[in-house]
Amino acid sequence: MDIMLFHSVYGLRPAVEAAADRLREAGHRVWTPDLFDGWTTDSVEEGMAKRDEIGKDELLKRAILAAAPYSERGLVYAGLSLGASVAQTLALGDEKARGLLLLHGTSDLAPNASVDELPVQLHVAEPDPFETDDWLSAWYLQMGRAGADVEVHRYRGAGHLYTDPELPDWDAEAAERTWAVALAFLEELADAA
Repeated sequence: MDIMLFHSVYGLRPAVEAAADRLREAGHRVWTPDLFDGWTTDSVEEGMAKRDEIGKDELLKRAILAAAPYSERGLVYAGLSLGASVAQTLALGDEKARGLLLLHGTSDLAPNASVDELPVQLHVAEPDPFETDDWLSAWYLQMGRAGADVEVHRYRGAGHLYTDPELPDWDAEAAERTWAVALAFLEELADAA
């Protein structure tokens, strides 16, 4: 599969490249666009400030420009936290999207969002301060109404960005379970292609 993997508010850190390498080792082609132009941080507050400084429209523009050269072949959009939000927006707007892999995040849906049984897999902590139970319930229903085929996997006790070993949220067991399930999901998408 061809996968476009978007980073979190921490920027394009080593953990994002490690995730991409894990996907490559499973036989996928992976691109990791840098939406922050080389800027990284260890602070979620600084990351959110950077996101706000760039602005949502500019971030989406950068993401679309990064994906455009590859979208004709049918991408799986993937992302970590903020990157998951970006990936969701792009996948719902790309009729050739093959799938959507969301790690640690979701996004609002446009009221007219519509897809044709787009396979979607979400991995999120339970509880998660950025993805509350009420929000996830509403998101799940909206995605279903939009035509997506959604799986949600929750990880009790894990921190928000639990797949990043350089952050306090790191949870080795939850991360390994996440990658095992995500790789199986991508293998199913590849088999169906």
